[in-house]
Amino acid sequence: MDFNRIIIGIDPGTTVMGYGIIGINGKEMSIIAMGAIQLNKFESHYLRLKRIHERITGLVNQYLPDEFAIEAPFYGKNVQSMLKLGRAQGAAMAAALAHDIPIAEYAPLKVKQSITGNGGASKEQVAEMLRRMFGVPKDKMPHFLDATDALAVAVCHYYESSKPQTEKGCRSWKEFIAKNPDKVK
Repeated sequence: MDFNRIIIGIDPGTTVMGYGIIGINGKEMSIIAMGAIQLNKFESHYLRLKRIHERITGLVNQYLPDEFAIEAPFYGKNVQSMLKLGRAQGAAMAAALAHDIPIAEYAPLKVKQSITGNGGASKEQVAEMLRRMFGVPKDKMPHFLDATDALAVAVCHYYESSKPQTEKGCRSWKEFIAKNPDKVK
């Protein structure tokens, strides 16, 4: 099937990284692929980063996405975990950048809000909403919720990028006059 747009969504992780790829035809969304990259078999953090880059590059080459959306790491208490997660995110982003694919980042709260209407939704609630949205039978859902989280990132990006862009108003008369000299007599 041919799509107008293909969006890859990534849920970054250092032990499991999820990916979800959707195709857009008009206003119709379809799941192209989703899954998880298991990284816990690699002892070295650097080998995990290498594997992330290789797998994301492979997905990009296979599915030729037009846009790349990734979940931004949320601020946790453990600085070392945040650093590792940021590196994993960077390795995935580098694969997109190497193919000149535009990147968008979304906070976890924004992703959950766009899928369930509740920024505090659980991973299970997000997965169930996506399952219903796309009509996926329960037995065909992925084992890892990282995959559905990544699919949610792609869907969130589709929703956000499909919103009509409105021009922001002026904050003062001075700013209005500066932007619209032809409307002043």
